[in-house]
Amino acid sequence: MTTPSPNAIDIVGVRKSYGRLEALKGVEFSIARGEFFGLLGPNGAGKSTLINTIAGLVAPDAGHIAVLGHDTVKDFRAARRKLGVVPQELVFDPFFKVVDMLRIQAGYYGSGREVWPWIDEMLERLDLSSKRNSPMRALSGGMKRRVLIAQALVHKPPVVILDEPTAGVDVELRRTLWSFMSDLHRQGQTVVLTTHYLEEAQEMCSRIAILDKGEIKALESTRQLLKRHPFRFLRIKLAGDAQLPDALRPLVSSESDGVIELKLDTSQHPIGGVFDTLRNAGIAIEDVHTREPDLEDIFVELTKREAVK
Repeated sequence: MTTPSPNAIDIVGVRKSYGRLEALKGVEFSIARGEFFGLLGPNGAGKSTLINTIAGLVAPDAGHIAVLGHDTVKDFRAARRKLGVVPQELVFDPFFKVVDMLRIQAGYYGSGREVWPWIDEMLERLDLSSKRNSPMRALSGGMKRRVLIAQALVHKPPVVILDEPTAGVDVELRRTLWSFMSDLHRQGQTVVLTTHYLEEAQEMCSRIAILDKGEIKALESTRQLLKRHPFRFLRIKLAGDAQLPDALRPLVSSESDGVIELKLDTSQHPIGGVFDTLRNAGIAIEDVHTREPDLEDIFVELTKREAVK
């Protein structure tokens, strides 16, 4: 069943339970065509369940999902052709050569020799050309991750989901991957990213959804999300063996190697007030820095868990 849609992915009232565990609780949002979208959440938030539901591997208990207008249940084949998924797990046949595995994968989508030049291009862009005739079992973990990325893109899907694509890989691969995906995104490809490297999401994604306990806690542009909380951080190092005055103790967010970080609400705790308190206590400052909240700070605020009683 195909319904015209301006969106790459439409998620409408999706619920999924495993026994008493409600993994998804009426999740609903859309991802626009050509968007670089971040799906974030702590472990156990429901991200994998949602991705598997989008990919048609899990049937929702209620609600529905469409990829470029194709329902993932009623029109599974068409929806799956429009989608490429880079899994978090390293899943591969150990005995196939890299190039053969990619060509076979293309065949699953009805593609033949016409995509071989594209396969060669991906091998080049992902620094895999020298490994094209190597069996998968002979590759390092980082190289296997690169092959899985190529495998997800082999049929040129207009929508790609990257599930923790840089987990456990080196800096070189991260840079190679983001350069490649940025180029594809500029050509109009929709990219959905899940990652625990929040600096990646902050840099790459134009809009972000934060999922926690099966529910959407935030769905905003990255810029709006970063402005969500009116606080900033002040890092100070006190001179000598001075101790922070008790009046400032409630503002401490972290302490490490003599550097104290204070979390200041801009409407209640002006930086000048902190300096006045230290001056009045006769305490000198050896070093000082300020920083604005980043995505990690916002993420922690939105996904605070209740302490186990």
